[in-house]
Amino acid sequence: MSRAPKPLDGIQVLTFEIQVAGPYCTMMLADQGASVIKVERPEGGDTARGGAPKIKNDRGETQSGYFLRFNRNKRSLTLNLKSDQGRQLFRELARHSDVIVENFRPGLLDELGLGYKALSDLNPRLIYACISGFGSLEGYLGPYSRRPAYDIVAQAMGGLMQTCGQADGPPTWLGVALGDIVSGMQAAYAIMLALYQRADTGRGQYIDISMYDTIIGLAERSVTAYSLTRHLLERGREPYMAPWGPFQCKDGWVGLIVATEGDWAKFCQAIERPELVGRAGATSGPERAKNMSGWLGEIINDWFRGRAKAEATEKLLAVGLPVGPVQNAQEIFECPHVAARQLLIDVPDPILGSVKLVGPVARLSGNAEPLVGPAPLLGQHNTEILTELLGYTDDQVGRLKGEGII
Repeated sequence: MSRAPKPLDGIQVLTFEIQVAGPYCTMMLADQGASVIKVERPEGGDTARGGAPKIKNDRGETQSGYFLRFNRNKRSLTLNLKSDQGRQLFRELARHSDVIVENFRPGLLDELGLGYKALSDLNPRLIYACISGFGSLEGYLGPYSRRPAYDIVAQAMGGLMQTCGQADGPPTWLGVALGDIVSGMQAAYAIMLALYQRADTGRGQYIDISMYDTIIGLAERSVTAYSLTRHLLERGREPYMAPWGPFQCKDGWVGLIVATEGDWAKFCQAIERPELVGRAGATSGPERAKNMSGWLGEIINDWFRGRAKAEATEKLLAVGLPVGPVQNAQEIFECPHVAARQLLIDVPDPILGSVKLVGPVARLSGNAEPLVGPAPLLGQHNTEILTELLGYTDDQVGRLKGEGII
């Protein structure tokens, strides 16, 4: 079935990935037309295949919702990289690839003879992206480079957890794997840069993405504040702007920021307290922030508590302020604006029939329609990949399977 052209049509990606960071990166590439071969261990594949929630169909077959989130539009090839033949097949595929993405511990593929140096000698145009907890590029290695890391470790060390949560509460994980997902985004962005540069130089390069670096980049506000003032931002206490934060209404919460003095005047108009404009203790963001735990906070919180969140939102929008209700997943699922944006897409699945997932966020006028290929079953494309790309016969593929290579 023909489809509209995509920006990455013709780009071949070979990936050795698990869990979230690598899969998110390659899903972004696959969404834009890249041909992504997901290399998995024959015994179980990507560990995400066992992740919850597990959904069962009428025949009793199960599918991992965790796996479906990040693996659409890919093909699965099982390879035993502990075997000489499996490693040789990986090298042959690398010769035919533009990009390799991996997010295992730094040095693992080097130990297997499948690292950047070995593969770039075979294919000088190869772009090799490694996503790790603390970085892997020679010359930029630190004392943590060999440490294992999951998202919560990166959020903890990178500063996000320290500034999120209530003032009298513990550091708070943000509820989304930003260390993984944003590292995947950074890797996809860097791959685009490397492809662009390769068009001029004809050569690929190594890309090093660190989850720790990624989170520090996201937490740059607190790092910059410390750099310039030696002041440590604290949980639940905003020192520079006010009102800012979730405010509790009769039936839920709304999110609001008053970022400028012009917005402060609009806010005072909306809550029918014009006398607060110019009042001592409320003439700047830092002044208002100091008084949010006292008299000013009482006035503002009382106004919100006396209204439903829809009413509060409507009144603040009416004066031109940025405000929105705190929504749960069901409300997002049913949001008319999300529907108009066509952000939730129906993706076919061989076990569940069809699943509704969050689609690509970027909209390009030249190719707005998303690709909706299913996440692959483990080893589903073994024969297809080896016959099409490497010229193997069905008999040869059968022997590889019999020998436990694939």
